[in-house]
This record gives sequence, C-alpha cells and structure tokens, in this order.
Amino acid sequence: MRKYLIINKTIFFVLATLAVHTFQATGVESVFISTQLDPNSIIITEIYIIFVYNQEIVDSFPATKSQWYSSKQQFVQSVGNKADVVSIFVPQGFDSAMASLPARRREALKVYLFGQHDSSSMAPIDITEIQKVLVEIDQFGIVVSSRR
Repeated sequence: MRKYLIINKTIFFVLATLAVHTFQATGVESVFISTQLDPNSIIITEIYIIFVYNQEIVDSFPATKSQWYSSKQQFVQSVGNKADVVSIFVPQGFDSAMASLPARRREALKVYLFGQHDSSSMAPIDITEIQKVLVEIDQFGIVVSSRR
C-alpha cells in the first residue's frame, strides 16, 4: 500500500511539473509588426512591449497609454529586473519587422503592449496568452491579433 502511495505521489509530481512547463511554454514567443500605411505617409510611431515578472508591478501597471508615457522613464528606472521593456520605432516608410524579445520572456506574469499611434485613453493591450503576436498599424491605430 505504501509503495502505491509513493508511486501516486511521483506520478502527480511529474504531471504537475509538465503542466507548469506547458503553461509557461504558451507565452509570447514572437511579435511581428506590420504597417498598412502608405510608405510616403508622415505618421511615425513606436510600439512598446513590456514583460512584467512581478505581481506588484502587474498590480500597479499604468492603466492608460497617457499614464504609461507620462511615467515611462520613472517606470523603467524603478522596476529593475522585475520587467523588460522592448521598444520598436516605426519610421516613415516602415514595412514590417520581427521584434527581438527577452530571453526570459516565458517567465513573464503579464505582457503588455502600447502603441504610440493609439488614443491617449487606450488601456494596455494584454498579449500574455498570444504565442505569435501580430501587430498591424494603420491610419486609425493598431490592431493586435494572433499570427498564423
């Protein structure tokens, strides 16, 4: 009887470990940015992808694009290794690019995205559960979806 109990505990531990590993492997793996703008348009924008590794930072994360931009510098300086910020500048004539993501991206509790081209009251876009992210920029703002 004791032998079966040990085997059951071992099986449970292995399954729990696999479940955690599988959960972590479903995070953001790639972010592809594409623009639908005319190459001659004078719209210049920037995309921010923020990987947050600490629950306290998640809880106090800026609620709008306006709050993010007004406190971005202070945020980056204060969080230390509790977050990674990836910035992609989208100049005139930009076509598309694959973002370089942090090596520890799978450890992130939340992954947020802001587009400078969006409304100031826009909330951060939570892309945590999207494995292959597609960011499309047009004259009205940005659209985020899953890339095939």
